[in-house]
Amino acid sequence: MFSKPKISDTASSSDATKGATPPAKPATSGASGDPGFQAKPKPSPSLLSNDLTIKGNLITSGDIQIEGTIEGDVRAHLVTVGETATIKGEIAADDVVVNGRVIGRLCGLKVRLTATARVDGDIVHKTIAIESGAQFEGTVQRQEDPLGESGSRPAAAAAPARQRTESRDTPPRTGDAAAGGASAG
Repeated sequence: MFSKPKISDTASSSDATKGATPPAKPATSGASGDPGFQAKPKPSPSLLSNDLTIKGNLITSGDIQIEGTIEGDVRAHLVTVGETATIKGEIAADDVVVNGRVIGRLCGLKVRLTATARVDGDIVHKTIAIESGAQFEGTVQRQEDPLGESGSRPAAAAAPARQRTESRDTPPRTGDAAAGGASAG
């Protein structure tokens, strides 16, 4: 297999071997990496800097990283809310990572609140992660499809089934137990 061919066989067999070798290289490079013809390279996320204020809705099929202020709804594949960002509106995305402030509803397949997150609003998710130190005031509801038509706006009948979750920074309400006992008797 790796032996040298005889001089008389060199012309016919080496041409056949050389002809077979170049097609093998593209097949190998296509299997090991992205040839550029089959899939487009993933674009970098859109970045909204901290000196930017937007009043209106943002919609993209790609990723977006927000460091500034948004007054409106945000819809994207991945939304990253930076530490300096403030969003007043609804965020709907496959993946939501909150490092900054959100006042409004979060809907996502995967929602992550980091230690620096401050969220005042409801969260509808499939999976959620809340790091120690995150501040959250609102309700949490798990749904199989939080981005679906029925999941983006739950019915008013479903509201009583949700529980209120408060952040650790809020003092406990001691008057509720006494008031509940007094009204029950």
